[in-house]
Amino acid sequence: MSVERGLAANTLLSYRRDLRRYADFLTARGVTEPRQVVPEDVTAFLLCLREGDDEHRPLGSSSVARTVVAVRGFHKFTHREGLTPDDPARDVRPPALPRRLPKALPVADVERILEAAGTGGTPLALRDRALLELLYGTGARISEAVGLDVDDIDLDAGTVLLRGKGGKERVVPVGSYACEAVAAYQVRARPALASAGRGTPALFLNARGGRLSRQSAWTVLRNAAERAQVRAEVSPHTLRHSFATHLLDGGADVRVVQELLGHASVTTTQVYTLVTVDKLREVYAATHPRARA
Repeated sequence: MSVERGLAANTLLSYRRDLRRYADFLTARGVTEPRQVVPEDVTAFLLCLREGDDEHRPLGSSSVARTVVAVRGFHKFTHREGLTPDDPARDVRPPALPRRLPKALPVADVERILEAAGTGGTPLALRDRALLELLYGTGARISEAVGLDVDDIDLDAGTVLLRGKGGKERVVPVGSYACEAVAAYQVRARPALASAGRGTPALFLNARGGRLSRQSAWTVLRNAAERAQVRAEVSPHTLRHSFATHLLDGGADVRVVQELLGHASVTTTQVYTLVTVDKLREVYAATHPRARA
């Protein structure tokens, strides 16, 4: 998973935790070797995940699905490497997940959040404004934004190099508002923040001069939303969802949005088209004289 597929550290930690629980479950059933596992063991583990036990509470569908993926991957690997005669998890399927539409903010709410982030003009405020402008202006994940180094963004060309899931890189255009905010941060704020640290190529720095963490970036967004008095639920992916939805509302092709977001499959991106269709339906129902009985 790490070397061949290049999965993120957090994903590897989750898989490791899932497989450790699976190993404990098998041991309690008297199974101590991978070749001893039978399909009934895997099915029983899936049931245990759903119902919980004395040490674990029942898991939600998404957590169960991730754990089943880890178990299936483990058994597929041991079979491929010749460690087991067959794959006992081959026919076990993860639970179907409900299709949840991403929640995008209205453009006015996004603008209020961005304005609130720069309140005060302090080095941290300039950083916060630059961070959120870049997130909304490029559709970057928070992890991609905080992982940026200074050399990854070219303000003259108006582009940024983002490193997504699996180490995949993509070059994304940066709008004028984000370019201006990042330039102001680099000139008027980053040197002051960097002086408190030991020197790092990271673009976005914390108050101690080190690289800004994902958790801190999420706090920046949450605090800005509170100051802007935006009542809607705001999550780390809110600006990314809003970026995609607003592009599609403006007439962008779904495959262009796919490239900008770094989705491996257009199917992942197409969920945003459902959001825009819902919006069209609402407008139609509210305005057309023959839309409602």
